[in-house]
Amino acid sequence: MIKAKKSLGQNFLIDKNILNKIVNLINIKDKFILEVGPGTGNLTSLILDKKPKKFYVIEKDNELALNLKKTFEDKLIVINKDVLEIDETSLFHKNVTVFGNLPYNISTEILCKWIINLKDKFWFDNLILMFQKEVADRIIAKFNSSKYGRLSILSNWKLNVSKICDIKPSSFSPKPKIESSLLFFSPKNNFYIIENGRNLELVTRTFFNHRRKMIKKPFNQLFNGNDKILEKLQIDLKLRPQNLNFDKYYQLAIEYENLNS
Repeated sequence: MIKAKKSLGQNFLIDKNILNKIVNLINIKDKFILEVGPGTGNLTSLILDKKPKKFYVIEKDNELALNLKKTFEDKLIVINKDVLEIDETSLFHKNVTVFGNLPYNISTEILCKWIINLKDKFWFDNLILMFQKEVADRIIAKFNSSKYGRLSILSNWKLNVSKICDIKPSSFSPKPKIESSLLFFSPKNNFYIIENGRNLELVTRTFFNHRRKMIKKPFNQLFNGNDKILEKLQIDLKLRPQNLNFDKYYQLAIEYENLNS
């Protein structure tokens, strides 16, 4: 019997109702599918039943990867690597739909990597991902709320995000101590063109490092008190970071790139 490894943040989804709910969110037949962190293959087998055209799984754990190869043989392509070290843009030449019960200890790192590395073209059609609830709440948070921050702004830059449902600890083995949430991401048709996503990350990190203080200090730190930018974007320096909406942060990232190009 395969045991979950705490060091890899493993919690296997075993709730049949939730598994069926996930697999019925989109039409899988004849689609290119990627599953990240398939674990013992509970969702994998249900996806295969829906007859995808091509099915990739990324599993870092050697023991689990070997088990998946033995169980499903040539029905799927097992990539036995760390998802953080894979360049999806060069690996997938057709858009894939991504399912992922992401390891909680690196879930935000994975999502940020995917968003920041996006070029002109998306390599996926949809992302159907599980996060611990507290992280999911930050991803879907709106401005003027306490959970709104770097993760919300980055996620909403190029993606539409919605919550499907919350999932109780009893749906997993072993049971985590916290609730989880299932989120659905789809590409936006229109978004701000920021040349390097890391500049958006830098702007949001600088502003939200002092989320309870007015934005005057981080603005001056990045823009040296540039009045033209303040006037152009109509920003009030007496506001706090959570009071600036998504658009303002995307515009600030563009202005930062213009200043440093």
